[in-house]
Amino acid sequence: MTYTALSLTLIFVLIPLILSKTLKLGLEKDTIIATIRSIIQLLAVGYILKLVFDTGSIIYILLMVALMIVVATLNARKKGEGIRGITWKIAITLIVVEIVTQGVLIGFGIIPATAQYIIPISGMLIGNSMVLSILFLNRFTAEITSHQNEIELILSLGGTPKQAIHQQLINAIKASMIPTIESQKTIGLVQLPGMMSGQIIGGADPIQAVQFQLLIVFALLTTATLSSIMIGFLSYPVLFNERMQILDNK
Repeated sequence: MTYTALSLTLIFVLIPLILSKTLKLGLEKDTIIATIRSIIQLLAVGYILKLVFDTGSIIYILLMVALMIVVATLNARKKGEGIRGITWKIAITLIVVEIVTQGVLIGFGIIPATAQYIIPISGMLIGNSMVLSILFLNRFTAEITSHQNEIELILSLGGTPKQAIHQQLINAIKASMIPTIESQKTIGLVQLPGMMSGQIIGGADPIQAVQFQLLIVFALLTTATLSSIMIGFLSYPVLFNERMQILDNK
C-alpha cells in the first residue's frame, strides 16, 4: 500500500467527525487525538520492529515484550484502583500468561523462536489479557459494591473471606470470559480474524492462514482463563483486614 492510498483511508476518520459534529456528540476532539496517536504510535512501532527484526537480538525481543507488559499493566490498573497492590498483581498475571503461552508455542516447536513470530503473537496475547483484566476488575468491583451486605452477613455468621466473596468472584470470572468464548463460537462465520485476514491479504495460502489463526484462538482461550482466575485470586484477599472484615474500597 502506498502512502497516497493510506492517506485516502482518512475518509474513515472524516465520516465519524462529520456525524459527531452533526449530532452534537462532542467526540470530535477525542477522535482527532485518537487518530493522531494511532498514526504516531504505529509508525514508531513499525520502525522499531524493523530494527528488531533486522538484528534478531533476543535482548530487543525481551525489551519489546516487557514494554507491552508495562503499558498493558498501567492501562488495566485504572479499573482496580481500590484494590491494594493491583499494579503488581496485573503485572504478574501478564508475565505468567506470556511465559505459559510462549513456553508451549516455542517449547513444542509450534513456532520458531524469532522476533517475527514472538513479538506479534505476544502483542495479541498480552493485549487480550489486558482487556480481560479490565473486564474482570470492572465486573468484580461492581459485584462487591452491589452485594456488600450479603458478604458482610456471611462474614458475621462465621464465614471466611473466601466463602463470603466466592459467588461474586465466580460471577466476575465467568462474565469476563464470555466475550472470548462467544467470539470463538462464530469465528470464520461472522468474522474473519485479523491475523488470518492479514495473512490472506499478504498472499499466504488460506489454509495456512487458518492454521495460524487457530493457534491464536486456542492460545487466547488459555489467556482469558489464566488472566481472570489469577487476578481474581490474587485480588480478593486484600479486600479484607486481619479481622476478616471487608474493607471499603471505594
